[in-house]
Amino acid sequence: MQEQELKKVAILGRPNVGKSSLFNRLARQRDAITSDMSGTTRDVKKRIVTISGNREFEVIDTGGIDYSSELFSKVADFSLRAAEAADVIIYMVDGKTLPDEKDRELFYKLQQLGKPLALVVNKIDNDKEEERYWEFLEFGADATFPMSVSHNRYFNDFYAWLEQYIPAKEEPQGLELTEDTQIDPFDEIVRDINATREEEDNEIRVAIIGRVNTGKSSLLNALLGKERSIVSDVAGTTIDPIDEAIEHDGYKITFIDTAGIRRRSKIVGIEKYALARTTEMLKKADLVLLMIDATVGVTELDERVAGLIEEHKLACLIVINKWDIREDKTYEKMVEEIRDELKFLHYAPLITISAKTGMRVNKILDQLTAIYGRYKFRIPTSELNDALREAMRRHHVPSHNGAVVNIKFATQYETKPPKIALISNRPEFIHFSYKRYLANFLREKFDFEGVPLDIVARKRGERFDEDE
Repeated sequence: MQEQELKKVAILGRPNVGKSSLFNRLARQRDAITSDMSGTTRDVKKRIVTISGNREFEVIDTGGIDYSSELFSKVADFSLRAAEAADVIIYMVDGKTLPDEKDRELFYKLQQLGKPLALVVNKIDNDKEEERYWEFLEFGADATFPMSVSHNRYFNDFYAWLEQYIPAKEEPQGLELTEDTQIDPFDEIVRDINATREEEDNEIRVAIIGRVNTGKSSLLNALLGKERSIVSDVAGTTIDPIDEAIEHDGYKITFIDTAGIRRRSKIVGIEKYALARTTEMLKKADLVLLMIDATVGVTELDERVAGLIEEHKLACLIVINKWDIREDKTYEKMVEEIRDELKFLHYAPLITISAKTGMRVNKILDQLTAIYGRYKFRIPTSELNDALREAMRRHHVPSHNGAVVNIKFATQYETKPPKIALISNRPEFIHFSYKRYLANFLREKFDFEGVPLDIVARKRGERFDEDE
């Protein structure tokens, strides 16, 4: 029968989060009883629903998941069984409260079912309450939607998400939803967040770069633990890039374009060649080992390469090679020189090694995995905004020609590298020096050593990935 072929969408959540109100909104009629009293819905209600004109499904309203009494426990068990039988699951939380550990546990339990699952943060009734929505992004849901069921706000993206899992009927339908036809600027931000997909892979792509004769080939051999023949010693020979990989501490570390590293090139215009090849390597890399010759120090080419690393916003470790033959230069003096000359890489830690003797080379792999962990780290939204408030208490956002500049909240919208958006009433007037102050504050607060932080200022509804 047709009903058996319909997709089943189950609405779950703890008591009094608005499940029955959403059920009524989807069914477009007041069928389920709604009230402010916890546990009003004790049975499972079902209704055939049509959205977007010709997409039919069966929506299931379940009782609140609550184990405080024997009766409520039975209701909770029925609700979880409904989730197991459903094709799509909607888990609702109360947006007027902070994320609750019980909600997290229930949500993660539902995630284990491996079905399409959306987290709906209800009761976001006005613009002032939007900030609470960001707290729930720390659940890590594939799709998270702010919503005010009672005020019929922010439904567009939610319907668009449902449409992915509810097939359209072949025959045209006369009824079409017309609610929420106005574009809400907040939808744009939500769409950006929900479009972000964290990469779960543990592969680190590393570029080893630096001037000729800094010891790149020797370092690569030491890291790989084996000697390989030089690919070519003919000047200017074009050789296809070769990637070589090792396993370390649960990560696959891939060193990219090693043919170029091993090649002993002596072509005319070596700096131009080196910069062109470096740029190509940086496009493929997550993390850079920038090699400095301790016997020579920082050169103009090193400075230009540092600028490229910063431009590509890559994680970085500065490797000072030939430390065993540096003569009388002290570590403090070398660090001072590098920090002064390579200002672009102020965030990069330094390590002194000898690729020839193997001194401290083994520590590089541990550094790589630690830096990469920070490179892909996402700050929980509540912690990010707590840190932001603390930073602003220490140093207020400067006004602009008497106009007050407010930062309403912040959200990290991307990783690798961490990218943070400041939502402000006047984003164009947040000075770069204040962004730098916030970046340094967050770097210290959350340990982003070796990782660039990208901070942008936006108005609500403005896309994060637009160039400033």
